[in-house]
Amino acid sequence: MTSLNLPKRLKYGLLALIIAGSAASGYIYRGFPAVNEAKATTNVATISQEPHNTATITLPDFAEIATKQGPAVVNISVSGTVKTGFSGSHGFPQMDPSDPFYDFFRRFQFPAPQNNVPTHGLGSGFIVDSNGIILTNAHVVSDADEVIVKLTDKREFKAKVVGIDKLSDVAVLRIKAKDLPTVKIGDPQNARVGEWVIAIGSPFGFENTVTAGIISAKSRSLPNEGYVPFLQTDVAVNPGNSGGPLFNMSGEVIGINSQIFSRSGGYQGLSFAIPINVAMNVEQQLLDHGKVNRGRLGVMIQEVDQQLADTFGLKKPVGALVSSVEKNSPAEKAGIVPGDVILKFNGKEISRSAELPPMVSEMSPGTPATIELWRKGKSKTITMNVGEMKVASAKVKSSDSDKGDNGELGLLVRPLTPEELKQADVQGGLLVENVSDGPAARAGIREGDVILSVNGEKTGSIESLRSLIGKNGKRMALLILRGEQQMFVPINLG
Repeated sequence: MTSLNLPKRLKYGLLALIIAGSAASGYIYRGFPAVNEAKATTNVATISQEPHNTATITLPDFAEIATKQGPAVVNISVSGTVKTGFSGSHGFPQMDPSDPFYDFFRRFQFPAPQNNVPTHGLGSGFIVDSNGIILTNAHVVSDADEVIVKLTDKREFKAKVVGIDKLSDVAVLRIKAKDLPTVKIGDPQNARVGEWVIAIGSPFGFENTVTAGIISAKSRSLPNEGYVPFLQTDVAVNPGNSGGPLFNMSGEVIGINSQIFSRSGGYQGLSFAIPINVAMNVEQQLLDHGKVNRGRLGVMIQEVDQQLADTFGLKKPVGALVSSVEKNSPAEKAGIVPGDVILKFNGKEISRSAELPPMVSEMSPGTPATIELWRKGKSKTITMNVGEMKVASAKVKSSDSDKGDNGELGLLVRPLTPEELKQADVQGGLLVENVSDGPAARAGIREGDVILSVNGEKTGSIESLRSLIGKNGKRMALLILRGEQQMFVPINLG
């Protein structure tokens, strides 16, 4: 190598420039591949694994889907009015009697003013029929005085709310227009966890915003939303996205973006979509009948965990455990009892309890259904007619009475009074008044729970509870009433 005879300053300057240039070129290469490389493409990523060994991964073409399907996605703005005024009986807000100003304000006896304050909201929707039928969320348009639909070509239409189904959070709108672009409807049952999906909507009012992610889980059951098997995604969904479509990579709608899990009100990585097959069934019923008819068994169910599976003799924790049966319900007439585990419904296996309610609700009232049960260690198949959905309730109050302590469970219990029995609509039971450290506390028994049975045998006295505990050994399942719901709780005394 030939050595250049240069001044020291110039030599060190060139050396620094060469080092800096090498570092800079390395940074640019890693972060921003050269755009004039012959092999560079927009949809292919190359990952170098070993020398002379590369793997290519084809990425989805989001732009194509957004271009083709975007015109069928609409922006929805709603307006209405709400009455505001003081809630206190004397024209002032409710105050604590211990407040030092309570007596002072209490003397002013004039009626509270009521004002109609305008409200506004934004959401999304999509066109499913070229003659102006649009799907969105029920919570977007419920209680709205006026609904305006804006298309991507900037045309605006006043929409009529054809029908709302709050249980599924689906609403159907109609606008007076023809030859509109429509979305393609897909099948969410064919979707797989990990697949790419994109959402188009109006988050925070930013119209036709496209966000992408993957399907995180299927058949999610959310609190108070038991009749919808939600698709969970990590697609960025925010207020304003509600009612917008969720597309698969074939450009087909597989869901309606409905809810997010958030501590701040914004996106935090958990969004939930209503499967489009559920929504289309609701749409058809709303268009045909103006309401949605759902099937009902008349049972309360809970998840089967490993302890309950062991208690009931199941090989693995599957199915939906029946914790209570409503009186005069289709389930009671068919002979279903608490403690039965529903393994199959119309031939479809129930791996988790959340899968059963959507299956039942999709059936028309009066149609026959075949149910496979697990009862006392044996499989049993029954046929019954599905009823029409309704809601049952039961309430329990607490009062003083004879109390007893059971050392093995770690509970302080007492029998229910006649008034409480009537209110709870049960024939007997023991109210839990205190829970100390012990097996019951570890199993999740709480104060206010009512113990109805032990391993299927009813109990209404402290003596019978002790007898049943001694009889059933170290493992047992307590049937309890908690608020308005009955459930089995597995207890391990070992």
